[in-house]
Amino acid sequence: MKFFDYARATELSEAIGEFAKPIAGGTNLLDLMKLEVETPSRLMDINHIGLNEISPHGDGLRIGALVRNADCAADLRVRRDYPLLARAILAGASPQLRNRATTGGNLCQRTRCTYFMRLGTRCNKREPGSGCDAIGGVNRDHAIFGATEHCIATYPGDMAVALAALDASVQIEGIDGSRQVSLRDFHRLPDGDPHLDNVLTGGEIITSVKLPAPVGGKQIYRKIRDRASYAFALVSVAAIVTLDQGRITRADLAFGGVAHKPWHDPAVGRALIGNEPSDQLFSEAADLLVNQAKGQGGNDFKIPLLRRSLIAVLREATGIGGNDVRNL
Repeated sequence: MKFFDYARATELSEAIGEFAKPIAGGTNLLDLMKLEVETPSRLMDINHIGLNEISPHGDGLRIGALVRNADCAADLRVRRDYPLLARAILAGASPQLRNRATTGGNLCQRTRCTYFMRLGTRCNKREPGSGCDAIGGVNRDHAIFGATEHCIATYPGDMAVALAALDASVQIEGIDGSRQVSLRDFHRLPDGDPHLDNVLTGGEIITSVKLPAPVGGKQIYRKIRDRASYAFALVSVAAIVTLDQGRITRADLAFGGVAHKPWHDPAVGRALIGNEPSDQLFSEAADLLVNQAKGQGGNDFKIPLLRRSLIAVLREATGIGGNDVRNL
């Protein structure tokens, strides 16, 4: 780890516009600094500027950027009205990390691509213009949606996948004022600037995440991973499904472990709405999703895995059968 200057902000105005790397829980940043993937010359501790409360906001909730993941998952309002969010948080990391990780930091975490984390390999996200060794390399964990010749890494988080299904928004503060961005638009695809993970610009920080009014319905977060805990998703499915008189009236879906951002395809939900649940309907919706997917060789298995996972989640959400989808 390289030497750096450290400062502590005591109010929001001291953190905004400060061209220093903000640090709160540090559960991702410190790892990257130890590996010298990130080498900030100055850190700004933002733990003492407030932003650590969950409060009503209209018909929904406002979650402060410094609310710890464990506190968010344990909040009675979140557990009652947004169980999808609580389940996604509990599916991520370990209890120790959830006790330190924050809402804003979770959204800003960087990819866990092996090539990004290892100096001496080519990585456009770490060194723009150097190339991408994951293409044609060991890419079992990499993206099947949104990948380009610049980068095929995936966003590793769970919480953001649930927030994408919930259609949450991110409140941002900067020297030019405040702005609000849909969570679905917060993270960037690689395109020509793979080193930019999200829409934050210099001097901006996240101040809160806003949840819309509770939506009810069946809320499911399913994470498929190599081991039962403390592992990143191979694929994950966040689903909110409501039924009325035997027909699907709402289907909000988001997917993790498959792209540079939580993957949200509104066409898949639209294909379900207004129809009676059936295996044929779910198969058609899953085909609509994965028809856009492209494997990189080592991760080709993710395509049928995602397809089966979506069908199993829809079956559970609508109560039409078990989870055996091997023949679908």
